[in-house]
Amino acid sequence: MSAALITATLIGLGGLVYSAFLGYSAAASPDVLTHTTVGIFFTLITLLAHSMTMFYLIGKGKAVREAVTEENLSPDLYAVVARARKPVFKIATVAMFLTMTTGIVGGGIDIGVLPAGVHSLLAFIAIVANCMALRSQVAAMTVSSKIVAEINTLLVGNK
Repeated sequence: MSAALITATLIGLGGLVYSAFLGYSAAASPDVLTHTTVGIFFTLITLLAHSMTMFYLIGKGKAVREAVTEENLSPDLYAVVARARKPVFKIATVAMFLTMTTGIVGGGIDIGVLPAGVHSLLAFIAIVANCMALRSQVAAMTVSSKIVAEINTLLVGNK
C-alpha cells in the first residue's frame, strides 16, 4: 500500500511539474486549455494521494497502538511511529493548500484579474511543498514499516 501511495504522489507531482511547463510554454488559447486541463487533473491526483497517505498513516498508527496495548509491548514503538508521521500531516496539508490555491488563482489569470507572476510563483512554491511532503511521507512510511516488522518479530517470538 505504501508503494502505491508514494507512486500516486510521484505521479501527481510529475503532473504538476508538467502542467507548469505547459503553462510557461503556452503561446495560444489551446495551449492554455491544455495547461488548465492537465493542471486540474493532476491537482486532483495530488490531493487524493496526500489525503490517502494521511489516512494510511492514521490507520497504521492505530494498528501499532493497538498491538502495543494488547500485547504489552514497549510504548516507545508507538511513540516512534507518532513522531515519524507528525511532519507528514503538517507539510502535506500545506502542500495541499498551496496546490489548491495555485489552481484557484490560475482562474484569476485566465479572466485577467491577477498577473501571471502570482500564479507562477505559487506554482513554484506548491511544487517545492509537494516535494517536501513526498520526502516526509517516504520517511514516515519507512519508519512505520520498520516498526511493524519489529512488532511482528516480537509477536512471533512471544508465541
